Amino acid sequence: MKLVYTDVAIDDLKRLREFIEAHDPTAAARVAAGLVEIIRRLPDFPKVGAPVPLAPDPDSIRDMVFGKYVVRYSVHPSTVIVLRIWHGLEGER
Repeated sequence: MKLVYTDVAIDDLKRLREFIEAHDPTAAARVAAGLVEIIRRLPDFPKVGAPVPLAPDPDSIRDMVFGKYVVRYSVHPSTVIVLRIWHGLEGER
């Protein structure tokens, strides 16, 4: 199964890293690496996240929580698409 990031998800990851880096560069690297690593596993375990009940197809749009961060992704027959990434205090994106 293939893993794809939307441009918005890539921007989200950059934004989160820059925000953390302004306060703690070491933590920024650790959080970014952790998010990338857990996301890398999604093609192997695409149903690990919780279905998003309000999505048009709740079984294909899922949220995975990693610490204080949420990764929203969609599952397709041969692809997992990372849609958005945000900190839980930011609210749903």
